[in-house]
Amino acid sequence: MQVQNFNASATSGNSLGTAGQSSSRAGGATALSSDFETFLLMLTTQMENQDPLNPIESQDFAVQLATFSGVEQQVRTNQLLESLAAGIGMSGISQLAGWVGMEARVSAPAFFDGTPITLAPSPDPASDAATLVVRDQFDRIVSREPMPLGADTIDWAGVGSDGSPLPPGIYSFQLESLNAGEITSTLPVQHYAMVQEARQGAAGIEIVLRGGSSVAAADVAALRRPATER
Repeated sequence: MQVQNFNASATSGNSLGTAGQSSSRAGGATALSSDFETFLLMLTTQMENQDPLNPIESQDFAVQLATFSGVEQQVRTNQLLESLAAGIGMSGISQLAGWVGMEARVSAPAFFDGTPITLAPSPDPASDAATLVVRDQFDRIVSREPMPLGADTIDWAGVGSDGSPLPPGIYSFQLESLNAGEITSTLPVQHYAMVQEARQGAAGIEIVLRGGSSVAAADVAALRRPATER
């Protein structure tokens, strides 16, 4: 009967360990540690009081001990990996500290305050013409203008289709590549924007641009010094 009672208690302890693992990391580690100590106490007590004529199989002890030990080790491994990932993230942010104050070339909505925005269009190689399409924050087309082919960068002055200055705000750019009058592709246009902050986001390290837009650090195509420093 003693063997049966011990097995039932050990099974209960094992279930508690599993439940603790599925809870929060801090709470799970505490609950598991408590269950593991309880198991060792039960094991010691059972060994001291077992029937000499009907001793508990050593294999049963080994299986239970290995199960608890494995789960405890897994929790500790997860905590170590979490700490390691956090350390790597902070290291990445410190490396990006030098980006603050630089101009990053990105595909993201651009903040316009009256100062020309430097665009980096990339038309199709086989195109014979290209059109810049500008949309405001409400996705309304506010400008369509021809783009010169072969230019690495151009400065967009913030002028609407009627020639009047556009108000400050958030704008996005697309480039329509044409061949023989037919549109062959419509792609986002990258632009240069001032980097104001590097931070740890939900999906990894990201940078915050002037105007509030944010992009993943891995999506930055190029960096350059501001015009005042070049």
